[in-house]
Amino acid sequence: MAKDLTVGKPSSVLWKFCLPLFGSIIFQQLYNLADSFVAGKFGDENALAAIGNSYEITLILIAFAFGCQIGGSVIVARLFGAKKNGEMKTAVFTTLIASAVLCVVLMVAGLLATNALLRVINTPAEVIDASALYLRIYLFGLPFVFLYNVASGIFAGLGDSRTPFVFLACSSVANIGMDIGFAFAFADVVCGVAWATFICQGISCVLALLWLILKLKKIPSEEKGTLFSVRLLKEIAYVAIPSILQQSFISVGNIVIQGVINTFGTSVMAGYTAAVKLNNLVITSLTTLANGISNFTSQNLGADKPERVKSGFLAGLKMIWIICVPFILVYCFAGGYAVSVFINHPTETAIRTGKTFLLIVSPFYPIVSAKLVADGVLRGSKMMIRFMISTFTDLALRVALAILLSAPFGTAGIWSAWPIGWTAATILSLAFYRTGILYKSPTVSRKKDA
Repeated sequence: MAKDLTVGKPSSVLWKFCLPLFGSIIFQQLYNLADSFVAGKFGDENALAAIGNSYEITLILIAFAFGCQIGGSVIVARLFGAKKNGEMKTAVFTTLIASAVLCVVLMVAGLLATNALLRVINTPAEVIDASALYLRIYLFGLPFVFLYNVASGIFAGLGDSRTPFVFLACSSVANIGMDIGFAFAFADVVCGVAWATFICQGISCVLALLWLILKLKKIPSEEKGTLFSVRLLKEIAYVAIPSILQQSFISVGNIVIQGVINTFGTSVMAGYTAAVKLNNLVITSLTTLANGISNFTSQNLGADKPERVKSGFLAGLKMIWIICVPFILVYCFAGGYAVSVFINHPTETAIRTGKTFLLIVSPFYPIVSAKLVADGVLRGSKMMIRFMISTFTDLALRVALAILLSAPFGTAGIWSAWPIGWTAATILSLAFYRTGILYKSPTVSRKKDA
């Protein structure tokens, strides 16, 4: 059900709202983790490397879905907080239609450029065919990924974080079983896990859209919403485009880094694939919690309650730090075991690669999480220019340092680029949060980033 985030103690409201979001993203990540687990256990290092190699490209596509999700979510939350339910429904339909059109364009472009993209990142000859197969099947299922993410963002904008959690929990558990079953049913393990993910994502997407339509019908509105609004599309795009650029440029940066990593051989690729998915499990989870803080900020600004935003920031920071702790402990003290879960008969090089990556990166989770919380408030306040500056600082440093440090220090030099980029960007984000005009209600003034 829709929930008003503008009443109640901010810390309690955020915990109740964000924990289902955290559970949802954990199950969302199980899709990719399950693919890697099955490929590594029922295939070989080449199968795992092929999926990991394709994964970096799929992250660019997910970046567009994420941008549409957060853009629609922030505007829907703002209108819902302001009790403008008719306009809110128009924002929902506008987001879905615009996202569907964008998705078709990306799908066609991706199918035409699959092999070219894989060659750009120096994909080894022994895994290029499997990488291309996995990527093409993923592209055919891209509409499911897009529309499910957008629907989830709309649910969050309405204060409902439980519905997406239920859908993802069921479909992710089913995906694990289907991955294993399809790995045996198909001669090619990579093909099997790709089709299993395609089917499960499709089912969860259809169910989420149907449930969203039913939910909207139950929300009373004085005026009837229309199917599309150019004005609202511009407002959605103002938040969505910087979010897309953030995620897509980070993904492009990761692809450049992947190209550097690929020069170290298949065993290093396999170890990195396992470790970076474990890392992305954390970062994506923390980002989703930050998105919840964006919804909290946006609803309260829509309701002309800016004083609750600072309390929400502090509560969100405490919450996200608590969630970081178990991941840090596991990755620092049992990183090698975590990596070995994904690889059948792993080489010493693969295990050492993944273990070293997690040991260098994971202690800096509290730092990057502070950045993500500040980013959540910046997005919810539509302070998008400042949000982009800190993000691109992180990206530029990580890519440049990964390239520069790889020659003298090998893979350890590449991994060190993560904490350096995170630290610099966190300093910027916190400074922007403290000095920005964050608490002016946009329902009174449409003034954007200054």
